[in-house]
Amino acid sequence: MATKKKATVLVVDDEHGIRQSLNMVLKDDFHVLLAATGSEAIDTFTKNAVHLVLLDILLPDTEGLALLERFKEIDSEAEIIMVTAVKDVQTAVKTIKLGAYEYIVKPFIVEEVINVVNRALEKHSLLKEVAYLRNELERYHPFEKILGDDPKMRNIFRLIETIAKSDGAVLIQGESGTGKELIARAIHNLSPRRKHPFVVVNCAAIPSTLMESEIFGYRRGAFTGATMTTLGKLEIADKGDVFLDDIDLLDINMQAKLLRVIQEKELERLGSNKVIKVDVRFLAASNKNLHDLLPQAKFREDLFYRLNVFPITLPPLRARRGDIPLLLDHFLDLHTKRIGGSPKRFSKKAVEILMQYDWPGNVRELQNLVERLVTIKKQAVIRPKDVAPFSAVERPIKGETLRTAVLKFEKKYIRDVLAVTHGNRKAAAEILGIHRNTLLGKMNELGLKT
Repeated sequence: MATKKKATVLVVDDEHGIRQSLNMVLKDDFHVLLAATGSEAIDTFTKNAVHLVLLDILLPDTEGLALLERFKEIDSEAEIIMVTAVKDVQTAVKTIKLGAYEYIVKPFIVEEVINVVNRALEKHSLLKEVAYLRNELERYHPFEKILGDDPKMRNIFRLIETIAKSDGAVLIQGESGTGKELIARAIHNLSPRRKHPFVVVNCAAIPSTLMESEIFGYRRGAFTGATMTTLGKLEIADKGDVFLDDIDLLDINMQAKLLRVIQEKELERLGSNKVIKVDVRFLAASNKNLHDLLPQAKFREDLFYRLNVFPITLPPLRARRGDIPLLLDHFLDLHTKRIGGSPKRFSKKAVEILMQYDWPGNVRELQNLVERLVTIKKQAVIRPKDVAPFSAVERPIKGETLRTAVLKFEKKYIRDVLAVTHGNRKAAAEILGIHRNTLLGKMNELGLKT
């Protein structure tokens, strides 16, 4: 987000004295660029990240109104203040309709110019904040905070406190559902960047054909359907943090483009050759070991080492079973308050059963289970029968081939899970950690009613 000290103001006026006067008024607080003609102004505007333009309405080589429209075509986010020697209400109205922020008359009053410029730049900053907030509202936060008393988690908490003060990139690796985004947010919230945006780029959810425009933004007319200039995620995150989730799925060509941004701290919107400086810290996450992907040429080695400045590896839930009771209590309280029901608790035996389970979906799977039980259970105590699908096989299977024993176990296990979810196959597939279509295939194979 542009601040007053770093905002760039372009002054366009054919009178040398006016250009120099405005330069004197603004140079202490802003980076000021000067242009005497329309062609010079377009060239300067295209090559620089300009936040605001003070534009003379009468220029020797073009009309100010035509230039106003051209500026807005190149970058609709830039604020334009028209400057003229003649006070004309009709002209003023026309400039506002064409996208100008304000209209000031020569000879101008210094205080008036400064006030108008500051208000226009405040609007510019607010637009970026709105874009950031829209980005955040589109996201679903799967759980509210990080919990853990296991020594492995305590070590990670200490590491977070240390690296949060740095601007170095962070690579967070761990199985799906271990809370990688929560760790990234904790680093952001403890860092000097916490007052600026935390922007998430979900590399798994954005098609490769749209990734470049999503990350870098695009200029109006850059492609079919680009009806307005749009900020990319990196520009929205200026002075904050960008979290690249599932970065192992990022297209190899986009990896090269991202590497350039990390190295040069600058980007160009799609369809534009204007260089935009960005100040962001990169946080990345993967549920695969990126180092193992290097020999397969599935991930760029240079990008890996750029991101792996501060590596964090999150343990799976089965490696910190002692945290399971703590997490069960937390999610019970959380979902009970959301639903507004009476308090519930797990019986000791039910907790023991859940502590023996391996939780392939990790904390996310545990949270989903608690949410379902809080929703469907009317009793205050959640008992072993309520978590039966998570029980280990209690008796050895004898006198059967391995395939027969496996099929028998699968059939009973799937039937028990379906019973807990009241036949909801989508919910059952989530518990089983498989796709719904895979579950339907299994049910057909095992002769379970579909």
